[in-house]
Amino acid sequence: MTAAVAAPSEVRTHPIALVPAVLVCSAAVLLFGFQLRLPGYALLVVGLVAAWLVDRSGRTERLLPDLALIAIGQAIISTISLEAELSNEAMVRFAVVLGAAVAVPFLISRFLYRERTIRFPWRTGRRWTRTQWLYLIFVTFAGWLILPFYFITSGVYQNWPTVTEPNEIARLFVGVNAVGTWDELFFICTVFALLRRHFPTWQANLLQAIVFVSFLWELGYQSWGPLLTIPFALIQGYTFKLTKSLTYVLVVHLLFDAVVFCVIVYAHNGWPAIFPLVPAG
Repeated sequence: MTAAVAAPSEVRTHPIALVPAVLVCSAAVLLFGFQLRLPGYALLVVGLVAAWLVDRSGRTERLLPDLALIAIGQAIISTISLEAELSNEAMVRFAVVLGAAVAVPFLISRFLYRERTIRFPWRTGRRWTRTQWLYLIFVTFAGWLILPFYFITSGVYQNWPTVTEPNEIARLFVGVNAVGTWDELFFICTVFALLRRHFPTWQANLLQAIVFVSFLWELGYQSWGPLLTIPFALIQGYTFKLTKSLTYVLVVHLLFDAVVFCVIVYAHNGWPAIFPLVPAG
């Protein structure tokens, strides 16, 4: 007979906890932004040691276990290059490693810590409001207006493989949507959720955005991309806080990714011709 999994309890918090949290989250800048693995790992270790010291002082509680889950996820991701590839081997490698970056922290939290801090709330039992539906329309229009200009004028569409054949286009579609789904599972439901246990929402959101944007940079959203990805990461965190719905933030993300997919195909091929404001690459 197994014991029931306990819900996460209230924990002691203290402003000093920001120091180890910033260190752990800033490691993503080195690991993914600059691709400096050893300095990134060193910063993770320093952050975790600082968390242990703060927990030991009695000012905070369970800061080390929660930051350790974020560090483990980052370390797993860093074992592969995030450069976009569409070969069978690359897609399997992405699936295994990124899947492990979500699964390992979740399993440790659920079965070792016996907590439910990391959850994936697909269904909330609440209907989407008119505002939420209108926001989806706004998101689609904003993506159509902004993303072609960013991808094509900056040339970052070249960070994704040239796709001309139907099977290549299909692989790109699967890859873009799979990574977009994973983003919400890791950055919002894992990193953001763990940080919200210890910090006010605005601080937790800024911290998760550091990791989110660093990952997107290595993935290919470079040049002046952070001017788009930083607000996107922050808005996604805030939207999740308001709706408490993974389904909703995922729909928002995948609407953006649908535009991203179309822009990449258009930049390489000149079709679909649905972006009249920007010429193909």
